[in-house]
Amino acid sequence: MIDAIQQYSWFQQQVNQAEPSLIGHNIPWLNTLRDHAKQAVDSLPLVSRKQEAWRYSHTEQLLKQNFQPLANQFIDIQELDIDIEENLLPSFDAYRLVFIDGYCVPQLSNIRALPGGVILGSLRAVLHTDPELLASCFENTANHSEHLFTALNTALMNCGIFIHIGKQVELARPIEVIYLSSVEADEIDQAAGQDNVNMATLRNIVVLESGAKATLIERFGSTHAARYFNNTLMDISLGEGASLGHTRIQDESRHAYHLSSLYLSQQQASHYHGTHLALGGAWARTEYNVNFKQPGGECLLKGLCTAGDQQLTDVHLNVKHNMPDCISREQFKGILYGKGRAVFDGQILVDKHAQHSDAYLRNDNLMLSRDAEVDTKPQLEIYADDVKCSHGTTVGQLDAQQVYYLRSRGIDEKHAKKILCLGFAREIIDAIEVPPLRDYLVDKITHTLDAAITAQE
Repeated sequence: MIDAIQQYSWFQQQVNQAEPSLIGHNIPWLNTLRDHAKQAVDSLPLVSRKQEAWRYSHTEQLLKQNFQPLANQFIDIQELDIDIEENLLPSFDAYRLVFIDGYCVPQLSNIRALPGGVILGSLRAVLHTDPELLASCFENTANHSEHLFTALNTALMNCGIFIHIGKQVELARPIEVIYLSSVEADEIDQAAGQDNVNMATLRNIVVLESGAKATLIERFGSTHAARYFNNTLMDISLGEGASLGHTRIQDESRHAYHLSSLYLSQQQASHYHGTHLALGGAWARTEYNVNFKQPGGECLLKGLCTAGDQQLTDVHLNVKHNMPDCISREQFKGILYGKGRAVFDGQILVDKHAQHSDAYLRNDNLMLSRDAEVDTKPQLEIYADDVKCSHGTTVGQLDAQQVYYLRSRGIDEKHAKKILCLGFAREIIDAIEVPPLRDYLVDKITHTLDAAITAQE
């Protein structure tokens, strides 16, 4: 068990190691923001199982790692053993930003021919060219010190994506952001936990002004089976009538740690459609925080996770209906096999002023082995009296009668189980509107199911 002194020492060590390499020391507002975050690190409660939000997210192994914040801001692609073509989707035309080990690599990115009114690039570049634009964006977002990891992100933010789309601008091509880790680790050191482990801290800003429309795809991956830590925080601000389609795919090393915190702010009649896929990592936690700022907003969230041996996948939702006439739909599914673990903690809060709210929350889980485990807790907290709200959860195994029916049609048992699992997952995958991405995910999940079902035989 990690005690209070050890935990605060761990966080302070990360700050002290990274501080000399941070950019923007000559920018007063950025220094103030970082100072407030460092003070929060000293005052926030411990991340422990005694906190309801962390009851099932065991952080002991994470905090035992000897993380070292990545300080190298210049990536020499000649020295990297990375073929970017192997990490691209076939026949997919998109604006693209590529990050390797926490830093943007312009040589591998493609942001040419952007339409007027669009700024797309790295946070680091914008801090050099237009720091006051970033200052105005940060004025509209919270300080984000909900827990120690979000405070650490603010204290150490050094790079990330910056997207600003002007009024009534509609991007015809999607924006794709690829985050890769090139870290290599010796297997013996890795097993012993003796190696220095890289930590990337990404801070992402996405702003769509009134009437703007865009599609954003984020893909997290790695080129080696190494241990590392991605601590990412994203602020999304949607203006009146703006619309964002957002797909996030976490498919990292089975030894990696991953934490993403998303904060979504929606103005009147704005629309957000998010799809979350958690397929990799040893410890992966994603937090969605949704805040309706004006009436008439709509937020649709779908998600799918797979978890096997030595994997923990954790999803937390905090959806606040603060305004009337807003709609939220959250549907998440999990496929667990081997000794995989999953956590789903979803909460919808309907304020007393949020009349005519329409909210739905559901979590369904498919267990392919008796050793798998899921902790699921959907919650509704309602203070208004004219609303339409519901929530539910299911945990179960494959239906033996359905397997028998398929086998009676000449399909072998393994293939029958895979068909049923894919049918369970397709409801989430089919929500993705980009065909190459859907095909990629079907192939990936099919490969996972092959291994999972074979292991049960």
